[in-house]
Amino acid sequence: MSQRELVVLGTASQVPTRHRNHNGYLLLWDGEGLLFDPGEGTQRQLLYAGVSAGAITHVCVTHFHGDHCLGLPGIVQRINLDRPPHPFTVHYPASGQVYFERLRHASAFHETVELLPDPIADSGAIEAAGAPFGLRAVRLSHPVESFGYRLTEPDGRRLLPERLAARGVAGPLVGELQRRGAVTAPDGRTVTLAEVSVERPGQSAAFVMDTRLCPGVAELAEGVDLLVVEATFLESEAALAEEHGHLTAAQAARVAAEAGVGTLVLTHFSQRYPDLAGHLAEARRHFDGDLVLAEDLLRVPLPPRRAVRPGAEPR
Repeated sequence: MSQRELVVLGTASQVPTRHRNHNGYLLLWDGEGLLFDPGEGTQRQLLYAGVSAGAITHVCVTHFHGDHCLGLPGIVQRINLDRPPHPFTVHYPASGQVYFERLRHASAFHETVELLPDPIADSGAIEAAGAPFGLRAVRLSHPVESFGYRLTEPDGRRLLPERLAARGVAGPLVGELQRRGAVTAPDGRTVTLAEVSVERPGQSAAFVMDTRLCPGVAELAEGVDLLVVEATFLESEAALAEEHGHLTAAQAARVAAEAGVGTLVLTHFSQRYPDLAGHLAEARRHFDGDLVLAEDLLRVPLPPRRAVRPGAEPR
């Protein structure tokens, strides 16, 4: 059975606390593992979560502030120690190349696994060769260059067994029908894929870390099934959030509501908030869908597949 879930490794902004590790989010998706913003201590959090570093196929760094990247040396070296039978790609803002090089080669180690650097210069599709999804980076607004990431599975079709049976399509013919789009049934009739299936919207997930409100936030969130988004401050500190390039819980929730998000995961909490009741109350005033306040080591399954893609008319 395919596994699609978010493993929360850390939820703290700027500095870790007694109960929150630095950032770290691992999205498991059908054999792919996308690690977002590995902050300090991420390698140990993987151990607590019971996930091998060998599961990581992509590392996505939104920007080069320490709470989002200081765990990268440990992750790189642990992957090389575990020697998974596949390379891994690191996506990161091109303007931070010097920081990437320093982190990648922070200390001496024996390289056994191919690391594929992917510096990002602007918004657009990025390389995810062989993955069952497309990956896109979108520019955000922060004091240093920052990008959010969106994963989108292509739309497909779901076969209907009763229609296949009614047209006499079975066995190897089913696979041929999926590959070619049409087959000749035993009675000589041509059967098309559209006759025996319905559209199956692809699933999607987006990660929006350090940013103030900007067009990129809405673009990443639009119709997404799972939105992981920073909520560093409450509305009472909205001016501070704007000054330092962050979102409030209310802002994140409003974006999610307007974008038709399926499940909203709030994270990246300032140390000034040991209790997150205010974040929950503030977000609930604007978003009435599936809302999660992230906690270290929490696992969040991808929500059930929607019948139609948000914004599309049912057929």
